[in-house]
Amino acid sequence: MNEINTRSAKMEDLSTLLEFEQGIITAERPFDPTLKEDPISYYDIKKMITATEIKIVVAEIESLIVGSGYARIEAAKPYLKHSNYAYLGFMYTDPKHRGKGVNAKIIEALKEWCRSHDITELRLDVYSDNPSAIRAYEKVGFKKHLLNMRIGL
Repeated sequence: MNEINTRSAKMEDLSTLLEFEQGIITAERPFDPTLKEDPISYYDIKKMITATEIKIVVAEIESLIVGSGYARIEAAKPYLKHSNYAYLGFMYTDPKHRGKGVNAKIIEALKEWCRSHDITELRLDVYSDNPSAIRAYEKVGFKKHLLNMRIGL
């Protein structure tokens, strides 16, 4: 198997990252009836690449970008034990490279960055009707915590 390497995202990666963003939206659309019709965008990726409180990591196999993810440092609620946490998002693996451990490598790189910023808590959101995503996150140590509920009026 080819080695998976991770590195910080660069502006030169922008076109690939924009494609990944649309891949995420396409994958999530069946789980979320509240999304507007296309075209939509979730992120300001250019701004995120240069932000000091956000780390975008890409995974490469033979210099080809095959996955992405970010960690964003946020202030925790004042009643929690930790003062800050990192929110993970933009988690994407090219469908041709799923099942190879790309997501795990990205999360490990994000964990390292978080530790270097004294972050001790990681959080992310996943659709409750997406068992494959839930399994992927549980596989790297995440546990279910809260269930977010909604009702349309």
